[in-house]
Amino acid sequence: MAGVKISKALKAYGALNVLHGIDIDIADGEFVVLVGPSGCGKSTLLRMIAGLESVTGGTVSIGGKVVNNLPPKDRDIAMVFQSYALYPHKTVAENMVFALRLQKQPPDVIKQRLQAAAETLDLVPYLDRYPRQLSGGQRQRVAMGRAIVRSPQVFLFDEPLSNLDAKLRVQMRKEIKELHQRLKTTTIYVTHDQVEAMTMADKIVVMQGGNVEQIGTPLEVYDRPNNTFVATFIGSPSMNLLKGFYQADGNLFVTESGDKIELGFETEAADGQLVLLGVRPEHLSLSESGLRATVNVTEPTGSETVLFLRYGNKELVSVFSERHDFKPGQEIAVAPRAGKLHLFDAHSGRTLRRNHEVASIPG
Repeated sequence: MAGVKISKALKAYGALNVLHGIDIDIADGEFVVLVGPSGCGKSTLLRMIAGLESVTGGTVSIGGKVVNNLPPKDRDIAMVFQSYALYPHKTVAENMVFALRLQKQPPDVIKQRLQAAAETLDLVPYLDRYPRQLSGGQRQRVAMGRAIVRSPQVFLFDEPLSNLDAKLRVQMRKEIKELHQRLKTTTIYVTHDQVEAMTMADKIVVMQGGNVEQIGTPLEVYDRPNNTFVATFIGSPSMNLLKGFYQADGNLFVTESGDKIELGFETEAADGQLVLLGVRPEHLSLSESGLRATVNVTEPTGSETVLFLRYGNKELVSVFSERHDFKPGQEIAVAPRAGKLHLFDAHSGRTLRRNHEVASIPG
């Protein structure tokens, strides 16, 4: 096993700059998720670590060794792709040991590693089958098994669950996390699904437009977002943002409709500054003296009730753990819970909460 260090990494295709000086330090045995919208550069960065894309500038190091000019086969990494990339004419066992045979490993070593990986992934009954005879989840396990038998220093996952249905994705998330807990191999995992990032990662790297927006544990990123992009990208449903201005007298946020909300924390905002108030859906509670809003849509999920509300010209989303039978057009009042608010600059989007202790971006 080994740590991975990415320093000032740049990637350009001609005049098009895709990555703009990425700094990420991944500890030995850590499970790190690169998350962001399509086109943010996360898969390109993963392919640079794997050696499938060249590095335009900066360095990629694995186990303390710069690997910029090493071919993929010499980096001691194993990659699991979205498409599984299995040989259709080979059995499960043949797919899993193919790389070991290319390395001319002894037959007893191949047999031992195959048996260990198959037992770990519950694939023993399927070793003689072909990929076409397997379900999507079983094929993904085979792809993972092919990576495991190589005993690499680093596992790389490129959106491995995006082809699976919702129920199977949940199951495979758990299995990949359990696998990491057993093997303790350094793992870098790419996804656009923030739920996968929150539930699987030791550390999350949030990316946008070829830049790193924030690095931290899932709860650090959720509770203390650096800016409005991170605040709204991480969390489902997304954080509510209300536009207004800061009133120093009373330390208040004043909405465009004139409602006043006490912040309850120190802020860097100046009196009269245009700001955005952030509140997560689960932190809006029913209140007699709250913001008057109209119910648009109610979504009962069994364990929760999700409400889509209209407040002025803005949509608010609220999530209640209790069951409610609200009707469209009904007027209710909701108020943010004390201590659960966020404040951002309306122009730059950066947090204005003082002593926020946000997870910093290296470099």
